[in-house]
Amino acid sequence: MKIKQSVKHWAAKQSLTAPVVGEMVSDKLVDLHTGVFLDWAEENRQEERRERLEGFFDATMDTYVAALEEGHPEAEAREITHAQANFDFYNHGWTEMMEFPVEEVEAHYDRYADFFESHGITIDDPLGAFAPEGGLPEAPSTPEKLDDPDHPHAIGGFADDVYVETEDGEIVIGGGEKPEEVDVEEAPGVDPDAVEDAEIEG
Repeated sequence: MKIKQSVKHWAAKQSLTAPVVGEMVSDKLVDLHTGVFLDWAEENRQEERRERLEGFFDATMDTYVAALEEGHPEAEAREITHAQANFDFYNHGWTEMMEFPVEEVEAHYDRYADFFESHGITIDDPLGAFAPEGGLPEAPSTPEKLDDPDHPHAIGGFADDVYVETEDGEIVIGGGEKPEEVDVEEAPGVDPDAVEDAEIEG
């Protein structure tokens, strides 16, 4: 998959495992991802998918942290969560929201099969052990779109590795190097006052 990587991603990585700011960053990332993918959906389908997407992306924050803890680089950990989302889009026939073509679904699963299998994740069950208790809100499927998929946001040809576009526009395999200094205040949703309070309490 082709993804981007900037200082905000490194700051989010650092923040998600920190007290106080972790929850703020998680909430903001859920809002951001939900908004982006809803914008890709047909306007008359957006609201009926919102609650499911919010619940889904909230669960993938735990996937991301688990992947990091198991040694995956930042870009891979993030790609894993995007793959999960795309599996769910595929299952629902939401092809217009997919980031890679339907024919690359299995290839993306296979690349992270060890991680996915260890957490009970399958293409049919994209969250596996990370699914919230009680499940996710349901949303109508559009399976007919799988017969002749239209995925204007999908970028094919990147199924063999994680390709990262840096802030300089360079494409690197596996992701860039972590900056020497990362300011958690660069992470989406961080309240500087909350960071200061956490540092004082710490």
